[in-house]
Amino acid sequence: MSCIEKMKYEILMEKMTFKESREFIEKNSDEVYYVPPGYKIFNDYYIIGIPPIALGIKDNALIFTYTKPCYGTFVLSIDSEDSRKEIYRLREVGKEKVHTPFKNGSSLENSKKPQTSFQDIWKK
Repeated sequence: MSCIEKMKYEILMEKMTFKESREFIEKNSDEVYYVPPGYKIFNDYYIIGIPPIALGIKDNALIFTYTKPCYGTFVLSIDSEDSRKEIYRLREVGKEKVHTPFKNGSSLENSKKPQTSFQDIWKK
């Protein structure tokens, strides 16, 4: 799929800051993974934002930020065959490279784990 706007998505929040969107994803997801700017989903959509960038999983839906120039940052949820593939890939990459879930009030800022580089993610 080449264009997010052609996919069946649900807007969970709109016109928010990167920090607000990250906090929303952290509070409303069963699993949260942190990726660097430029992380690629759905074959050719690159996540942009200020790190740490959260990707959430709730059931079979992928929850992520989407920034549209002149319109702001949105939090979208996509529950489709494509999202299930992305969730599988995120979990596989997450075993080694991407920060894994933080729950119960802890956050990435409080973590002692080192940041993952963009180059390391694509070595696999």
